[in-house]
Amino acid sequence: MKQNTFLGAVIGAMICSATAWAAEPGDAAPAFTVKNVKGEEVTLAKQKGKVVVLEWVNYECPFVKKHYGSGNLPKLQEKYTGKDVVWITVASGAEGEQGYLPAGELAARSEKEGNKASEIVLDTDGKVGKAYGAKTTPQLIVIDKEGKVAYNGAIDSKATTEAADIASADSYISAALDSVLAGKTVDKAKTQPYGCGVKYAK
Repeated sequence: MKQNTFLGAVIGAMICSATAWAAEPGDAAPAFTVKNVKGEEVTLAKQKGKVVVLEWVNYECPFVKKHYGSGNLPKLQEKYTGKDVVWITVASGAEGEQGYLPAGELAARSEKEGNKASEIVLDTDGKVGKAYGAKTTPQLIVIDKEGKVAYNGAIDSKATTEAADIASADSYISAALDSVLAGKTVDKAKTQPYGCGVKYAK
């Protein structure tokens, strides 16, 4: 009996450890300070009172290629930044890992891919990604005007690499942003993100 109790405690501790840094809907969004591709400081604090999107990227990931190659992500970025949303593309890949690019190359690649985010930032040490529990590229988080996580999950409902599936998929990120901008609660505030694993530093 004592052995079972001990085992349960160990498993419970492991679960807490695995999820302790995940940003759940309703949680206060973890503060961060990072540098963008121009070497300028970007902080969440400076976005106070605005709706913010965090989007994890690795341009070598087939799932990311699906949404940039089709123009889906650039269109979303353009649409919602036009509604005063601050869209931040986050590159959390560690140096030497797939998808990592130095600042200048990341800027050039982002321009080539048509990225229209407000900011493109480097998170090479993975602090931002781990603070938000980012697991995949792409993965998207919406932060409301009160600084709370309003959505955490997938870009849409079809976890494939086929661009043809975008038109028939439910756009979770669009639904979340439309709700937040309308002052409403997001119906699906958490979904299972899909894509390539974020290549954090080991």
